[in-house]
Amino acid sequence: MKIVILERDSVGKDVSVECLKDLGEVTAYSNTSAGEAAERVRDAEIIIANKSPLNEETLKDAAGVKLICEFATGYDNVDLEYCRGRGIKVANVVNYSTAAVAQHTFALCFYILEKLHHYDHYVKSGEYAAQSRFSNFDLPFTELDGKTWGIIGMGNIGRKVAQIAEVFGCRVIFYSASGKSSCTEYERVELDTLLGESDFLSIHCPLSDRTRNLIDLDALKKMKKTAILINVARGPVVNDEALYTALTEELIAGAGLDVTGTEPMKESNPLSRIMDSNKLIITPHLAWASIEARNRVVEETYKNIEAFCRGENRNVVN
Repeated sequence: MKIVILERDSVGKDVSVECLKDLGEVTAYSNTSAGEAAERVRDAEIIIANKSPLNEETLKDAAGVKLICEFATGYDNVDLEYCRGRGIKVANVVNYSTAAVAQHTFALCFYILEKLHHYDHYVKSGEYAAQSRFSNFDLPFTELDGKTWGIIGMGNIGRKVAQIAEVFGCRVIFYSASGKSSCTEYERVELDTLLGESDFLSIHCPLSDRTRNLIDLDALKKMKKTAILINVARGPVVNDEALYTALTEELIAGAGLDVTGTEPMKESNPLSRIMDSNKLIITPHLAWASIEARNRVVEETYKNIEAFCRGENRNVVN
């Protein structure tokens, strides 16, 4: 089998992909732009991708493609309808980053909630050493205990976040982005209720027509002024311009983002103008990327291809 990896570096150079050579002839590219994809997949039978667009334009001359594997859970870069018509199967990797993303969700939350940037700077600047008191808490912060944690998207990651929030003493409520959630362990509410009651609101849903710009200015105006918004899902679920307005006009207290509307984030993004790290922290789409999670991506992709070669469907999404 001819296997083409379009974005080998998406799992990190410190993670090996050598095991995939057991399954076929592997050609690996560090990264692939949209304009390079068609030529690179022309002779492929199996394509491994992450963000490269795989649609009629990039696949029309790749007559031998039988399987597309995602180095990810999300597959919005693939035209599933076109692949279905061609008989091309598409497989993703599930539940590989649940622990990592849940962990990062709370890292972002605490950074904003407890004003950690401010207090770290206070100590390192020498101000703490220069004062006579043993403590300083000039920027007040609150506890999670007794607060309401709202979740958009109660999949594997959403449930893990819910479990952790409960341990911290939070009441957990959620909104089903798909409208099809089977979760009964936590209280399901309508979006307006979620927005109005959440002290902390974390997003864990896929990007779809239902969720694109779900958190717009109207939604942000319905949130508590003391609320913190966390997005570790897909950037376009939150409207960046609306969030800029909400933060600068103090409609909400703060936000922690691992994703933005475009990636990498453009300099023209208004959020790049907010320098107050007590109000906004942005990390470069790394919530999923623990060492353990990146190794799981490769291992699970190997198993997906191995199953395909046996004539089995494993994690096939179309």
